[in-house]
Amino acid sequence: MTRICICGGGSLGHVIAGYVAQKSNVTVTVLTRKPQLWSNEIRIDTPDGNIITSHIGCVTDDAKQAISGADIVLLCLPGYAIRAELENIKPHIMPGTFVGSVFSSTGFFFEAMELLGDDVPLWGFQRVPFIARTKEYGKSASLLGYKPSHNIAVERCDDKEAFRNLVEQLFDAPTRLLNNFYEASFTNSNPILHPARLYSLFSDWNDNTYYDHCFLFYEEWNDEASSLLVQLDKELFDILGKLPVAPDFLMPILTYYESSDPESLTRKIKSITGFKGIRTPMIESEKGWQPDLSSRYFQEDFMYGLRYIHETAYKLSVDVPTIDKVFNWGMDIARKAK
Repeated sequence: MTRICICGGGSLGHVIAGYVAQKSNVTVTVLTRKPQLWSNEIRIDTPDGNIITSHIGCVTDDAKQAISGADIVLLCLPGYAIRAELENIKPHIMPGTFVGSVFSSTGFFFEAMELLGDDVPLWGFQRVPFIARTKEYGKSASLLGYKPSHNIAVERCDDKEAFRNLVEQLFDAPTRLLNNFYEASFTNSNPILHPARLYSLFSDWNDNTYYDHCFLFYEEWNDEASSLLVQLDKELFDILGKLPVAPDFLMPILTYYESSDPESLTRKIKSITGFKGIRTPMIESEKGWQPDLSSRYFQEDFMYGLRYIHETAYKLSVDVPTIDKVFNWGMDIARKAK
């Protein structure tokens, strides 16, 4: 029997708890701040029209109760909540319990390596395994999309292959081992994509600046954002060139978006159907629109995404002028919400 503790009651926490709990050889505990709102039965509807009904063994806000006896712990939390949760569960983690994150590019490995002992194996997904949405909190959720395969990093473990095989069985998709945690932690998606766009929109903003509408994040994308994104991507690859990563583990941004230069990248991003209708995080008042500094675009993608890229550049003495400019601006503006 595999005992799994899911930390976090968000959409992914709901769906993953329900998905893995359906298996006959798995028991699931959920650690959440709102256990009173959960049922021990959870329903997950899937893209093919099926309904998964699963039993959750225990839902609690007591870290000791949740973690005790767990073989695997999976944090389904935003970047800003990772360190606090690791500190919360640390006293109750037994040697050999695998502690991981559903998404690794918001600092999980960096925080876990600092806080947890060498006898705690660490693991994390490079990308989230499902697209998820909560329907009725603590009772039902929608699994909106599967990934055809998964990439995971595993550290502090002698038999990585056995653990890879277990994750493959739990999530029912081919699962590949990455070379190391850097390959799971560093990505040219949200940690540089969102900051590039925000800087292009708001680099001259101050408290007295108002806009006449809420910008569409992608449909109104511009060449300035594309140029910044291409340069951030180049500097990220300069950093990766100093790390023990596979040369092809990450596609350059222009290759990924099938573009040749910033102008064609702008056209590509503006045309993507899945990006249609996504609004920039902004707040309306009588005077107009201003950026919503409390949104995760500011609070997560700078502080818990681009931050680790920036810190690694300095540790490796890599010159990153564009990352410096965008990161320092983003940190200054994000702190205004505190």
